[in-house]
Amino acid sequence: MNQKQRLKYSLLLSVVVLAIMFGLTGLEKSGHLTEETFKYIAIAVAIVVVVINGYMRRKVRS
Repeated sequence: MNQKQRLKYSLLLSVVVLAIMFGLTGLEKSGHLTEETFKYIAIAVAIVVVVINGYMRRKVRS
């Protein structure tokens, strides 16, 4: 993976995370999701993103 590919995947990942958070917010506002569940899912999404970003960073060839 080169730097350009990593940039593309990072942008795609950020758009996916944004979509997930907007979806979770909508579910919370409609009453299908409690605030506590929202927090746990948001933390899990953040951890997954950090792991994926670290994996991509290691795969970049200098």
